[in-house]
Amino acid sequence: MTGRPSDYTEETAATICTRLIEGESLRSICRDDGMPHISTVYRWLFAHEIFREQYARAKEDQADTLADEIIEISDDARNDWMERHGDDDAGWVANGDHIQRSKLRVDARKWIASKLKPKKYGESTNLKVSDPDGRPVAVTVAFVNSSS
Repeated sequence: MTGRPSDYTEETAATICTRLIEGESLRSICRDDGMPHISTVYRWLFAHEIFREQYARAKEDQADTLADEIIEISDDARNDWMERHGDDDAGWVANGDHIQRSKLRVDARKWIASKLKPKKYGESTNLKVSDPDGRPVAVTVAFVNSSS
């Protein structure tokens, strides 16, 4: 058995970034034989600006992979129904556990994607204040001296 690599290489850095883009977590990548320990990767991020930039782009791109997974999970109804074989069973019934797990998987991916790429997947809030005719409203700010 060989030890985990601790010396930075562009090849290992590229592999990590590729696997991140493909949707894997850094924790799962670092569990594999031949990959550095997660603390080593964080040390590399601190020490190597190019890797830090590649890693940041990979994490942003991971949001698009998560969005693709959301569609796949949402469209996959294979285990949404299960057949009951008993005297009092109605035949096919909704598999609530599977449906709830799918919802959880979608919600987790939505949340992560919104944090990794907020401009594309985050909630946007626009507040537009206007008068009844659609013109912008002027705001006047008054400061009150509270010492008197």
